[in-house]
Amino acid sequence: MKAGDNKDFWERTASSCGPFMKHSGRLYDAIGERMRPSLTGDINVLELACGSGQLSFRLAGAVRLWEATDFSENMIAAARKKARSSRLHFSSQDATDLPHAPDSFDAVVISNALHIMPHPELALAEIRRVLKPGGSLYAPTFVHGRGAGFRLRARLLTLAGFKVYSKWTAEGFEPFISEHNFQIRQTALLGGSLAPLCYLEASVKK
Repeated sequence: MKAGDNKDFWERTASSCGPFMKHSGRLYDAIGERMRPSLTGDINVLELACGSGQLSFRLAGAVRLWEATDFSENMIAAARKKARSSRLHFSSQDATDLPHAPDSFDAVVISNALHIMPHPELALAEIRRVLKPGGSLYAPTFVHGRGAGFRLRARLLTLAGFKVYSKWTAEGFEPFISEHNFQIRQTALLGGSLAPLCYLEASVKK
């Protein structure tokens, strides 16, 4: 990804992201509970835009290998300081230009990132490429909310230098994923009105 992709924001805030995200612990617990039943000890998972490991640490113990990646080197450095599992590996990678061979992973996770990418369709193309036939996409994503509280939160993030490129509603996010050759298996609206999140599971269309 290139200039204008929010990378500078994440590099600047990497050291404070982990402590700040503790406020969203219940939301990530809810995401993890929805994902966990379909994670097994014989699968390899690629996580894109892992941040400081909010889902990585919760779920890596349920699979054979969890490759957690982020394009922010500072985020990866912060996550590595907390890493304790041999099943969990952190590395810096660009979600729109992955180094992996086709059909490398049983599942790909990209949480709360597609809406803040200038070209999310490029990430979806790479996800399709590296997923094995029948593999799973997990893409829980913050969606556009309503009300004064949501608008104030969005305004503060903008002032901090954070840009949202795709302002999907929950109803609009699902068609976007479908249009890029994924079959939706499950969706659910999580979180509150201040930060609504569309939980989405899908597989590559045959």
